[in-house]
This record gives sequence, C-alpha cells and structure tokens, in this order.
Amino acid sequence: MLIAFNKPFNVLCQFTDRSATPRRTLAEFGLPADVYPAGRLDYDSEGLLLLTDDGRLAHRLTDPRHKETKTYWVQVEGAPDPAALQRLREGVALNDGPTRPAQARLLPAPPPLWPRDPPVRYRKSVPDAWIELAIREGRNRQVRRMTAAVGLPTLRLVRVAIGAHRLDGLQPGAWRALQERRQPR
Repeated sequence: MLIAFNKPFNVLCQFTDRSATPRRTLAEFGLPADVYPAGRLDYDSEGLLLLTDDGRLAHRLTDPRHKETKTYWVQVEGAPDPAALQRLREGVALNDGPTRPAQARLLPAPPPLWPRDPPVRYRKSVPDAWIELAIREGRNRQVRRMTAAVGLPTLRLVRVAIGAHRLDGLQPGAWRALQERRQPR
C-alpha cells in the first residue's frame, strides 16, 4: 500500500509524540493502519509525505542511490539573482559537506497554495520570492540550509513531488491511496 498525504505545517512525521508539550502527529488524520512514513518532512515544512506498509518500497523511495527527486516550492526572503540560482544548481557547501547539484528556477508568480496557519511573516521593506528546487538527497533541513547558504532564508517550504508522485490538489491533512508501481525483480 502506498499513501500520498499532504502534511500540514507544524505536524510531526510520526504517530506519537512524547514531548512535554505534545505536538500534532499523523495519528489525527485517519490514515490506514500499519503504514509508516517513507522518509521525513520537517515539523515546520508542509506538503507531500508518502506512507507505506512495504519496507522495500520505503527503502527505494528514500535511499539516495535510487535517485528519487524531491521537488519543493520555497518562499525565500530576498530576490534571487541568477548567481544564487546557479550556486544552487552547482551544489552548495554546507557544514556537513557539499550538496549534490540541484535543479533550481525562479517561479514567475507565487504558486497556487492553500493559506498557511499561522501565515508567513510579511515585511514591507524586504522582498520575497518563490523558487522551485529539486534535490536527490535528503539531509536534515537541507533545503533551508541550501537557500540560507546563498543568502535567501526560507520563509515557507512545501514539498510538491517525490519522483512521479505529486500533491495534485490534495489539501492539507488529506490523503489518498496511490497505485503502486511494481518494480521488476
């Protein structure tokens, strides 16, 4: 079984939380029994999360050797110039080593997304923009660290695709079963 879930902002990618002040988890969304996240999406990020009951499928979706591209729409503080986008395309030096090259492009307009609650802070004196960033690895907070490294702090981060799987209008907190693509053995 493979499930596409639109993870809302400030929801953990797990079914339980043992912190002193409990946070929202996947348990509140009526997901099928025995599915688990194939990968992760940060608490303060939104968008596509795949869940499965098949360990081999989860491994194939998350292992960088299988090169499943993860595509994000990223609202950044500042106005990206061609040099910043080129640095993202070439790979950026982070404290845990250089990233692999990414696909990066400036979006001509804000993408058609749902309102975020709470909304992203707005500052009249500082412009913001949206970029589409596609990566083939998944380090901790990687997209946020990459945009910060080129002088464009992330304001909002929404994953819109993992490989061929897309959000395709799925609203926050909603999920749907996907047709599994069987791989030849």
